[in-house]
Amino acid sequence: MEFGLSEEQSLLQRSVSSFLDDNSSLDKVRQLVTEGGDVWAGLCELGVSALLVPESAGGLGLSMLDAAIVAEALGAHTAPAPFVSTAVMVPLALTHADGDQETLLAALAAGEKTAGTALAQAYGPRAGSTVTSKGSKLTGNALYVLDFDADVYLVADDRQQLFLVERDADGLSSQVLTTIDKTRRTGELRFDNTPATQISRDPAVLQNVLNAGRVMLAADTLGAAQNMLDQAVEYAKQREQFNRPIGSFQAVKHMCAEMAAGLEPCRAMVWYASHALDTLPDEATMTACHTKAHVSEVGKFVAKTATEVHGGMGFTDLLGLHYWFKRIGFNRQLLGAPELLREEAARAQDLVA
Repeated sequence: MEFGLSEEQSLLQRSVSSFLDDNSSLDKVRQLVTEGGDVWAGLCELGVSALLVPESAGGLGLSMLDAAIVAEALGAHTAPAPFVSTAVMVPLALTHADGDQETLLAALAAGEKTAGTALAQAYGPRAGSTVTSKGSKLTGNALYVLDFDADVYLVADDRQQLFLVERDADGLSSQVLTTIDKTRRTGELRFDNTPATQISRDPAVLQNVLNAGRVMLAADTLGAAQNMLDQAVEYAKQREQFNRPIGSFQAVKHMCAEMAAGLEPCRAMVWYASHALDTLPDEATMTACHTKAHVSEVGKFVAKTATEVHGGMGFTDLLGLHYWFKRIGFNRQLLGAPELLREEAARAQDLVA
């Protein structure tokens, strides 16, 4: 049994990280979020869009762990890219869909189309926000649509059924939602008797899609938090007070040590959760929920503490720490906050009366 990455997975990790070093540096992220754009086209050339698409549809047919490795690299670079929806959640839904979806799968794998996900109805509906279906038509509105402004959307209704809606469908209107994370596109969809293609009536398919998305967000948070920790340690080595690097002071040492001690076990947790998605279906929901909940809390602690290590500089745009800080905070809420996920994990284990 192997407890680490294979040679191929390590190569994937290095390839994606190298690309992002060149194309998603802090200066380029600033430019992309200000002027609009992302790094998706370049990632598609690396095959990232085809990771989970079956080989029969022109994809690579790789594992969830491979996807988590990419998600961690994206988080470490705060890369603007519709990865979670386009490369993970929607391909997974299409693979288990009713009917032949190979044409759309092939388009996603080739980078010819992007996808967004409107699944809030399934895990945390808000008052005044609901999506209902009647036949092949949808009515209502969906908030916090992830990877907004896509070519096609995966939508969940109030009965946990899944539908595909084209961007230019009749009766569909949309608006951008402003959130703290400028590296992600988020929006609202409004359906007015909008034509849709039903792809699943099975709530288990929706649950699998949510599980996968949650693990990818946990991996993204892991990468972002690791980057913030690395920046804090480097800053502590260079910044001097009283003619000594601040990293020599016990208080700063303890702050960095606490961050490292809390974050390091999260990597194994993310890897195991990814493994469970593919091979341990009975554990998948429990593991995905606990992983995202725990990594979200650790990420929040690391984001706060790493900023404190930088002192007043940590709050300025000069260092850009806020990009990682806000990404971690937004990941924490997407697809369920920790308290909601722990309750869902308890239900999955029949621990709720």
